[in-house]
Amino acid sequence: MEPLPGVGAVALTVAPQHWPGHEAGQFAFLGLDAQEKAHPFTIASAWDERSPRLSFVVKALGDYTRSLPQRLRPGQEVHLEGPYGGFTFDDEAPRQIWVSGGVGVTPFLAALQQKALRGSPPCPVDYFHSLSAPDEVVEARLQALATEAGVRLHLVWPQRDGRLTGERIRAAVPQWREASLWFCGPEGFAEALRRDFTAVGFDARRRFHREFFDFR
Repeated sequence: MEPLPGVGAVALTVAPQHWPGHEAGQFAFLGLDAQEKAHPFTIASAWDERSPRLSFVVKALGDYTRSLPQRLRPGQEVHLEGPYGGFTFDDEAPRQIWVSGGVGVTPFLAALQQKALRGSPPCPVDYFHSLSAPDEVVEARLQALATEAGVRLHLVWPQRDGRLTGERIRAAVPQWREASLWFCGPEGFAEALRRDFTAVGFDARRRFHREFFDFR
């Protein structure tokens, strides 16, 4: 268990006995025992058979997630089900723009690792992440992963750098019209970004991909 202040969450790692593999952006159900209802969490790591581990980034949003740091211990058995989901960064656009906020970094951690494992990205990628708070550990990890994956990283802390807006993204990526946009983060941020890009002629119906994660 590792605290991640920059995304307001903790990271945990699981070593599954049997796992079919997964694509970056998918999620799994995680339960602490067979009698308890499992909860869905996006997988924060790429699948590598040479090092069979799954990482999750968990934010305290309810009773279950708030209790995890106290209830989990090294070597504890957990129950996994999955993978599920279609937020897998798979499209035909010649360029991609990734955007996340806070704990929305999770699928992009997996995507960066997956690109590094599989070789150079099939298309240029600009990744924008808005930090909840300064966090040297998270920033260093993202920069190292982006460098290894060949992805151009843009880290923003709003209190220091100002808000991350559509205008700011387009200024940093002049070729935005040919790109697809992949987003994971707060709902209000997603809607504002979608409206902003739609207003300048971006085909959001086909090219704006968002992770909808509304399990309760």
